[in-house]
Amino acid sequence: MSRANSADILCIGAQRSMTSWLHHAMSAHPGTWAFPNFEPVTSTSKEAHYWDWNLKRGDDWYRVLMRPLKDGLQSLDFTPDYAFLEADQIAHCKTLNPEAKVIYIIRDPLARALSALRMHSMWASQNAAAGDYRITYGDAFLKKCAQARIWEHGAYSANIRRWRRQYPDLLVLNFEDLAADPLAGLKTVLQHCGLGFEAIPTADQERITGRAARVIWQTPAYAIDADALHYLHGATWNERRRTEEETGLRFAEGAGLLEGLA
Repeated sequence: MSRANSADILCIGAQRSMTSWLHHAMSAHPGTWAFPNFEPVTSTSKEAHYWDWNLKRGDDWYRVLMRPLKDGLQSLDFTPDYAFLEADQIAHCKTLNPEAKVIYIIRDPLARALSALRMHSMWASQNAAAGDYRITYGDAFLKKCAQARIWEHGAYSANIRRWRRQYPDLLVLNFEDLAADPLAGLKTVLQHCGLGFEAIPTADQERITGRAARVIWQTPAYAIDADALHYLHGATWNERRRTEEETGLRFAEGAGLLEGLA
C-alpha cells in the first residue's frame, strides 16, 4: 500500500502545553500508530525530531520510521520544536507529508515561558526541591532564557503564519481550554484528523481523562523574583496581543502569576 504522507498527524507544540498528554491520548485510538522509541535518536515514541536532530539521516529514514506496521493506520509525530521551523523546512515537510493534519497547542506566553524556565532550572540545579531554588533576575537568568529558547517557542503568531502557508487548515488550540475540558479538546483533534472518538474503548477514555489531571513532565514550582517575572511579562506582552488577534483565542493563565506583585 502506498502512503500519501510519511507522518499523517503532526503536533508542532508548544512546549509545556499538554503535547505529551495529547500524544498519549491519540496513541490510544485504534486508528493511529506511534513509532518505536530509538533514544537518543528520537525522544520516546512521541518526538521524531527529524528537522532539528535527524535531517542528516535522509528522507527515507523518516519514511521508514513513520511507516505504520499495519497499513491504514495514521502515524504520529509530536515534536514541539517543529513550531519554529523556517519556511523552507516547512515546505520540505509538505513534500513528505502533503496531506498531514497539523495541530498547534498554544499557551499563555508568560505562563509557558515560566514553565520552561522552571524545567531548565530543575536540570541546572540537578533536581533541587521547590523550596531550595529560586529564579532571580540577572545574567544567568537571561542566559537561561536563551537556552530555553523561550522567544522562539513563544513566537506563536509568526509560527502560525509560516505553517498556514503550507497547511491552511492548521488546527490551533488553547492550552487553557484543553486543560479545562480534555475530552472536548481530544474530540476536536480527532474530528480534525478524520478519526472517531467512539472508537476509543471506554476504559481508555476514563484513563485518558484521569491522566489529563497529571502533569506528565512535572517540574518543581520554583519561586521567581518580581523583577524576573516583570521582565518576562513585558517581553511576552506583544506576542500575547498579536496571537490573540491572529487566532481569536484569549489567554488568562498568565494574569494569575502577576497577582500581588508591585
